[in-house]
Amino acid sequence: MPIQVTLDVMLAKRKMRSRELAEAVGITEANLSLLKSGKVRGVRFDTLAAICKVLHCQPGELLCYLDGPELPSDNLPPQA
Repeated sequence: MPIQVTLDVMLAKRKMRSRELAEAVGITEANLSLLKSGKVRGVRFDTLAAICKVLHCQPGELLCYLDGPELPSDNLPPQA
């Protein structure tokens, strides 16, 4: 996937544990772990906003676009 999640980097910069962030945001540690690993297909804007508020950062500091070949997706039309 061309979107890389850099949440673990921001957690390290803020010297915060995943458990603390999950509690502050109101999500489970399991869901936060899935988000950190990039194994989710989407994230709600209100969840992203809550994470940014707690970590005092911008969404662009948590997500990074990597240009390159990507795997086909069932819900995207083929590219010509």
